[in-house]
Amino acid sequence: MKKTLALTASVIALGFAANAAAQSGPLMIYTSTPTEAMNDLVAAFNETYPDIEVAFFRSGTTEVINRLQAEIAAGDPQPDVLLVANDIVMAQLKADGHLMAYDGADVSAYDPAIYDADMTYFGTKLITTGIIYNTDLVAEAPTNWQVLLSEAARGSVTMPSPLYSGAAAYHVGTLTALDGFGWDYYEALADNGAIAGRGNGGVREAVATGQAAYGVIVDFMALNAAAAGSPVGFSFPVEGVTAITEPVAILSTARNVDAAQAFVDWQLSAAGQEFAAYQGYLPAHPDIAGADHFPSAADITILAVNPLTLLENDEAMKREFADLFGS
Repeated sequence: MKKTLALTASVIALGFAANAAAQSGPLMIYTSTPTEAMNDLVAAFNETYPDIEVAFFRSGTTEVINRLQAEIAAGDPQPDVLLVANDIVMAQLKADGHLMAYDGADVSAYDPAIYDADMTYFGTKLITTGIIYNTDLVAEAPTNWQVLLSEAARGSVTMPSPLYSGAAAYHVGTLTALDGFGWDYYEALADNGAIAGRGNGGVREAVATGQAAYGVIVDFMALNAAAAGSPVGFSFPVEGVTAITEPVAILSTARNVDAAQAFVDWQLSAAGQEFAAYQGYLPAHPDIAGADHFPSAADITILAVNPLTLLENDEAMKREFADLFGS
């Protein structure tokens, strides 16, 4: 059952008031969050922390990290905070000593699978990957990942390629590293006629138009399409789903540590999580409900492996996938 927090904006603001008074000055964020969404997020953050002057650089995760690495090599990294798509890059930055631990972050309500055990980065939302299906072609919602290997699904499964989609790379990397799936699962998918396109948008289109009965896709694309009347449904398989968490982290070279910690605090707070729901995401906090067509985070099983394992296996995973499904 979903739980609802009876917190008004004013009560939340009062809860931060003592700390907010001490936080001020410039804060630079490097992010992959879309510009309009980031502008709205900064405005909401400044309602609680009006004296923090936020600036940000926004691009795709690869370009953000390339820019940061160039600055690190030059001895002049600019960001205080990093907010990007997944924790694979965070794991590398942590391993290289570029992230600052924040032991004071309140993660008491969160699933340990979505934050670093050493408290250097923290998931801010759940963008899961599950199964989309065409409701005109499929009589019953699929309940597990094995459905995609069934005779009913033969030649009628589509999925994004990890060569193009970051979420797909995370998903394939995780499943192939887990007992019960591994490469045997993907070889069986290939034998059953599954095809790989490029991104998640192509999967949604193929399933919605009946070109495929089933697909592998990020949750919000399918759930939002279904809410808008498209003939699709979305299932969270009982074995669990992978989740990109858009983690937030403080750089070890941060110039304004107090403001950076305030940003992390706000992202993890009820206010920050309610704002994530307002923006159309599934909040990572189990007590904060998303839109009506989203389940509670507490009702979802997350499949995860060590991010360093994903990092180490990434290139080999992509080559193996290309061998099975083409580039």
